[in-house]
Amino acid sequence: MKNLSLYTIIVIMALWVATSCKKADDLSAEIDAIENNLLPAIQAEGDSVYYNIGKRMEHYQVPGVSLAVIKDGELRWAKGYGVANTETGAKVDTNTLFQAASISKPIAALAVLKLLDKGLLKLDENVNAYLKDWQIPENGFTQKEKVTLRRLLTHTAGTTVHGFPGYTFQDSLPDTRMVLEGKGNTDKIIVDTVPGIVWRYSGGGYTIVQEIVEEVSSLPFEKYLHDEVLQALGMMHSTFEQPISKSKQQVVSLAYDSKGAVIAGGYHNYPEKAAAGLWTTPSDLARYCIFVQRSVAGKTSGEVLAKETIDQMLTKDKNNWGLGPVLSGEKDSLMFMHGGKNAGFTNMFFAFANRGDGLIIMTSGDNGGGLISEIQRAVSTYYNWDTHKSKLVKVVQLPIEKLNSYTGKYSLDGKTIGEDNYHATVSLQKGKLQLFIKEADKTLDLLPIAEDKFVDREEGNEVVFDHMKEKKAYQLIWNGDYKFVRYE
Repeated sequence: MKNLSLYTIIVIMALWVATSCKKADDLSAEIDAIENNLLPAIQAEGDSVYYNIGKRMEHYQVPGVSLAVIKDGELRWAKGYGVANTETGAKVDTNTLFQAASISKPIAALAVLKLLDKGLLKLDENVNAYLKDWQIPENGFTQKEKVTLRRLLTHTAGTTVHGFPGYTFQDSLPDTRMVLEGKGNTDKIIVDTVPGIVWRYSGGGYTIVQEIVEEVSSLPFEKYLHDEVLQALGMMHSTFEQPISKSKQQVVSLAYDSKGAVIAGGYHNYPEKAAAGLWTTPSDLARYCIFVQRSVAGKTSGEVLAKETIDQMLTKDKNNWGLGPVLSGEKDSLMFMHGGKNAGFTNMFFAFANRGDGLIIMTSGDNGGGLISEIQRAVSTYYNWDTHKSKLVKVVQLPIEKLNSYTGKYSLDGKTIGEDNYHATVSLQKGKLQLFIKEADKTLDLLPIAEDKFVDREEGNEVVFDHMKEKKAYQLIWNGDYKFVRYE
């Protein structure tokens, strides 16, 4: 019996090892399939293209990328690519910290919701009732309608200042009140439209939120977020410290411009913490997403936030905005999401509220947007999420003479080359049209889908060439809105 029992244990162990190895092999193949099948905005019938993530990082001049995939309510996988610090050669891994930029906002919103659950705040109260050290100045716009937390979180409070450029290490950082009063590098934050009437994105509004959290909690913003939100969600690598502490500086990614060059000083600091100050990882943001998904499904205790509060967070206001995140879709397809853009960082996340899937992508480059879109299409296609897809088009064959007739130099609205303007050059390269936009330093391959209509494969922009008889010249119409007139 002893030998039989030992034999059984050995067999079970062998099966467990074999199963574990198979799962690891399956996951490795899954990741490999996504890494080598990044997708452009446009696919041509009979001429599909697929990209490798490393080569696309080189194409976009983005030194570092980190991503996390949520599948079936769990963190399916996470991985880092490229380098975090081109000066030291440090690689990006899953613990590398990136600036979340505006993704800070939905995380910061949780602080308000936490104080709401504690009975210390109300969403529809005039926020001046909570502010003692600083108040929103009353004016003609606030006589009847007031600034409320619901309106601040959904960008409908009528507050000014869209975003923030950040500060170099040579700059002294203003405190929250100085930012509000315009004593930093941005304008004073005021109300210049009637609250509740229109949607207008306002990082300034979230700086008011920062002040409210600090005054009501009697704690620095980063301390309250650490104690009540980040730790509670298991976001152990994340921090709203600005500037970031020395203990974490060794694991941060530097920021890189559109040419892949490091930003002066390494990165900017953002004292506007609620709007742009979070340092985090895709895996930590995945924990936030999974918490929301579990809350919606009624699988949380309510200790962090009540289910009813999360339901309010995911209720659409003007322009499909929730209490922090952007919302898209309905019921099973309802997604919460947000993008982020700081100097040298570009990020995006989305997650399904009613099913356990999602994707978080963080990049250390100003040119990260195009790369993010290609990764989103690859992941969505692989997992059949039906969210981000390439558009399939049928390419038509045009005579070289016709293609040549479109070549030349164009300027927006016909302004001359010396003016502050956008300029485009259309050329024929190996029998195909290419469009070079000078100010964006971007070259796009154009695919003909009609005699006078083209699309660029990479981004999906539509270009129409329209012959102006009175000027005996072509104009280039970009996405139906912008007209470039040929001058040479």
